Amino acid sequence: MSIASTINDQIKAAMLAKDKDRLAALRDVKSKILLEATSGGSSEVSDEVTVKICLKLYKQRMETYELYLAQGREDLASEELVQAKVIEEFLPQQLSEEEINAEIKAAIALLSVTGPQDMGKLMGYLSAKLSGKADGKLIANLVKATLS
Repeated sequence: MSIASTINDQIKAAMLAKDKDRLAALRDVKSKILLEATSGGSSEVSDEVTVKICLKLYKQRMETYELYLAQGREDLASEELVQAKVIEEFLPQQLSEEEINAEIKAAIALLSVTGPQDMGKLMGYLSAKLSGKADGKLIANLVKATLS
C-alpha cells in the first residue's frame, strides 16, 4: 500500500473520530500530493516524492512551532506541534548522529576526500544517499566538523 493511499485511509479515520487537528494535517499533506501529481502530468506520486513532501511539511511545522514559542503564542505552537507529529508518522526513521557520522566516514573513504575543499563532492553524495533519513543541515554540520 502506498503512502498516499495510507494517508487517504487516515483521513477517513480522522473524520470518523472527529479529530480536527489530525484531519487538518492529513488534508494538507494530501493537497500537496495532489498538487505534485497534477503538476507532473501523472496521476500517481511515488512514495519517494511523498516522503519528500512530508519532510518539507514537517520542517515547516517545526520552524513555525519554534517561531510561535519565541513569540509566546503557546496555543498556536501546540497546534503546530500536534500537526508535525501527525506528519512525522509518514517519515522514515531518522538516523542518529552516530549513524550519520559512520556514513560520513564511509563516504570519505569511498570518495577519497582529502580535506575541506572536497566538501561539495561529499555533501552531494551524502545528500542523495541519506535523503529523507537525515536533515540536510545536520549532515552539513557534521561534515564540516569531520573535515576541519
